[in-house]
Order: sequence, then C-alpha cells, then structure tokens
Amino acid sequence: MQSAKSEFDVIIIGAGVTGLHQLYEIRKLGLSVRAYDAAGGVGGTWWWARYPGCCFDSEAQAYAYGFSEELAQEWDWKHLYTKQPDIEKYLNYVADKFDLRRDIQLNTEVKDLHWDAVRSRWDVHLSDGEHVRSRFVIAAVGIMPSLATYIPDFAGLDRFKGQWFHACLWPQEGVELAGKRIAVIGTGSSGVQLIPIVAEQAAHLTVFQRTPNYCAPLRNAEVPDALQREWKANYKQIMEFCRNSLAGFPFEFDPRKAMEVPKEERWAQYERLWNRPGFEKWLGNFADIGTDPAANEDFSEFIRGKIRERVKDPVLAEKLVPKDHGFGTKRPPLETNYYEAYNRDNVKLVDLRETPIVEFTETAIRTTEEDIELDMVIFATGFDAFTGGLTHMNIVGRNGETFSHAFKDGPRSLVGIMTSNFPNFFTAVPRANCNFPRCSEVVVDWITNCIQYLENHNLPWIEPTPEAEAEWDDHVADFAKDLLLVKNDVASWFTGANIPGKKRKFLLYANTLPGFREKINEYARNGYAGFVFGQPADAATAA
Repeated sequence: MQSAKSEFDVIIIGAGVTGLHQLYEIRKLGLSVRAYDAAGGVGGTWWWARYPGCCFDSEAQAYAYGFSEELAQEWDWKHLYTKQPDIEKYLNYVADKFDLRRDIQLNTEVKDLHWDAVRSRWDVHLSDGEHVRSRFVIAAVGIMPSLATYIPDFAGLDRFKGQWFHACLWPQEGVELAGKRIAVIGTGSSGVQLIPIVAEQAAHLTVFQRTPNYCAPLRNAEVPDALQREWKANYKQIMEFCRNSLAGFPFEFDPRKAMEVPKEERWAQYERLWNRPGFEKWLGNFADIGTDPAANEDFSEFIRGKIRERVKDPVLAEKLVPKDHGFGTKRPPLETNYYEAYNRDNVKLVDLRETPIVEFTETAIRTTEEDIELDMVIFATGFDAFTGGLTHMNIVGRNGETFSHAFKDGPRSLVGIMTSNFPNFFTAVPRANCNFPRCSEVVVDWITNCIQYLENHNLPWIEPTPEAEAEWDDHVADFAKDLLLVKNDVASWFTGANIPGKKRKFLLYANTLPGFREKINEYARNGYAGFVFGQPADAATAA
C-alpha cells in the first residue's frame, strides 16, 4: 500500500451547509480534520447553483445556523428568502468567523476511498493525485450535489454547437442571455426560478416541459429593519420553535381534518395560505392534505384554479395544470412570476408528452413536429438525489463491497447515517422531510457524539449490523406507507424515478423532525444498539 501523504482523524467530504457545521463541531473535539470540496469556494450547492433567480425556499431566519447566537446577532438577512449571492456571502462569513478555511482544501474532488481493515483506516485518493488517510470519513455531500447533476442522454447533444449546461453548474464567469434564442428543459424548482428571468432577457425562450407542477408564489420581499431586530431579539425562541415543529419551519400544520371543515371555511383558509409567503401553503396547511385523497384533491383543485387565473391562453393554461398527481406528492416549486412568463409573446411551451425531443442537431432541438433553432440550452433536469453524491465515488468497504452495490436497491443504512461493511463512514445527508439546516444539525450532532463515544471508550470502529439495517428499512417504509406519493407511486425525485435505471424507493424518512431526532438518538442512548464495534485491542494493533 502506497504511504499516505497526510493522516487525519477525520476527513469531511463537502464544505457546504452541513460540511462547515460538521467541521466546526469536530474541531471542538480536538481532533485533526480536513474537509475537501470540488468547488472553488465554500458553500456547496450555493457555490455551484448561481443561476439567475436562485434563492432559498425556506425562511432566512429558519435556514440560518443554530450553533452560534453571536453569529445570528452579527448577520443581517436582506430578503425573507435569501438569494444565492447572499447565501454564498453568509457561508463565507461563517468560514471566516470560525477560522474554518485552514482545514478546507478546495478544487479537490474525493475520487476513491478504500477501507484498510488492518489499520482500521480509510485510504482516500484525491483528484490532484494525493493520497491521504483517515480514521473517520463524513460524507457531507448534500441532497443534490453538483457531482450528481442529471442530464438526459439526448441523441446528438455532443454535436450541438450552441452553448449548453446544467442550471446548477452555471458557468462561474456568468452567461449573456440578452438577444439569444434559449431553451430551458425542465420545470422543477430550478427551472421555475430561472424561466421568468430568462424570458425577460432572451430574444425567444422555449420551455420544454415533461410534467407540470403545482407551483406556488414565493412572495419574497426585503427584510424591514424592525423585523430584522425582531429576529435577533427572538433568536433562541425561533430556533426552539423550528426544532420542535413537525417540519422544522416557523409554522405548524393545522391538525384538523380538512374535509370535516365546512367548504367555505376550508377554502378561506386556502386563500389565506395562498397569500402567505413560502411553504406555509404546503406545510402549514391541513395535516391530512398529504394522506387523505379527498383533502388532497380539494386543495389541488384550488391551486389548479389559481394557475388558470394567471395564464391568459386557456389552452396553454391546461398544459400547465397538473392532472396526474396531487399537490405535495412532488416537491412543489416556489416561484415569482412563473406563470406570467407564459403570457409573453417571446415564450413558447413545448409539451414533451405531446411532442417529444427526437435529437439535437448542430443548431437546433428536433422534436416530432419541428426543428427549434437555438443559441443556448439550459438543462434544469435535476439530480440523482440523496444517493448520487455517494455512488459517483468509488467507495470500497469490507470484503470489497462498493457503495454502488450497497445502494443498488435503494439506500441501505441504519438511522440514515451508517451502512454495514463501511466502518467509520458517516453519511451526513439528512433524509427527514424537513427544513434542511434543522435536519442537518440533528445529523451533525449524532455523528459528533458517536465519534466522541468511540474516543472515550477507545473503540477503533463502528458499523451497523445487516439485521438492524433491515429493521430500520422496515421502520422507514412503515412511516411512509400512508403518504399519497407512496400509495400512488408518483414519479418523483423523492423516489428516484427521475433517474433511468434507479431503483424506485421512497428516499426520505417521513417522521417529524422531533420524531426523527428522538428515534436516532434512542440508538445512541441504548449504547448504539444495532451497531457493532471494533475492540480496544484492535486500536492498539492499528496504531
């Protein structure tokens, strides 16, 4: 075995929202640590996804880190839902304030990881050719990492002479949109944020839509000074509320059964929620919208009406109205003037179900009806979510098993964090269905406490048993069984259905945020029941 250039106690893959927090916490344990990121700056997704219109769909005060009140008092948020440039500034501020950069190596992709059972160490090979070694590896690669972006295998794409790229790998030097004939393929969250801005600047925009979504108004605005002061004064209470709310947001579900509320009152509530900013229309609605077919159809029809009101051409409006799935069974994009973009003379919608793409030519996209001449194509076609950030690396554990093999039938794990045959390898990709930073901090704390436990007990490694993984998988499936998106087998990135050949399986853990925290911490309180440890004698041998 080639000797390692450097050895660390902990290697973190990723310097985004989770990676920075995890680095901060590992430092407090007094362990040596190095974080690697393929990007040219910190921020993870928020470094790569700099397309016009990119912003939070979680409230700024609820998305903020919760580990430092001093940080909260120092930072001013500009918008209720922060835009990408300011998110990136915030994460750079965090990296500087807590002196995290000295333990971060950028422009470096982690390519190969091999478990050395003799030394109880991970051998890690980097894109610059360097070989390093670590006792623990924490993969803070994010739900939708840049290295797992997905572009369909369109015939002829390699011969298209115009400019093309994935929206979430937006060129760092910027893109000139003015006066160009542009196509956007995809109408998920990124496409919905991007399309209105492209429409304003392009000579002509063609939107290629496979599946219409229930898009809801974001209603973003600048943060008034009085609200900024209120957020700072109530920082602890806001964090406490979010951590104990069902989905990690600063609002709660209505516990009433929707269809037991008189229609006039029910629709008045829908109207009130529609005029509220953010996800309150989804996660502050009647709690059974996601489980009761009648309640879901009722609210879905309310939103269909809102879409029809905003699009002038009734034929076009019907193409933008979802009819094959209910609201919330796919993640609803939040938008600003999205539907109004289709009222412009320079915007055309191509329904891929009616007229699919046949191929790319040197200058156009050829559909079954016509050639559409283009200067630029922007792919807003999503990610290999949750698992793609792991399976794109060559991670080799015990007995030569790879992560790609371990995940061939969907994620195999205990508590969503560790996988058998991969000792001391922690997946810091929160899978609970909640506001990302509030779920992320639960995972970061669990990993940090687990490493501290091993240090305190002089234990060289930990991994789950296959039996405990199977029980966890059954538990996760049981929690999801009543969700309409699972019952109706809705094609969504929630189930991996957007990636050809990927095993369809619900990829989230449908417990509440407090339930998620309690359930995974229960394993720790019980001496990490379901896990096995290397013995202290092994640690002496490894040393």
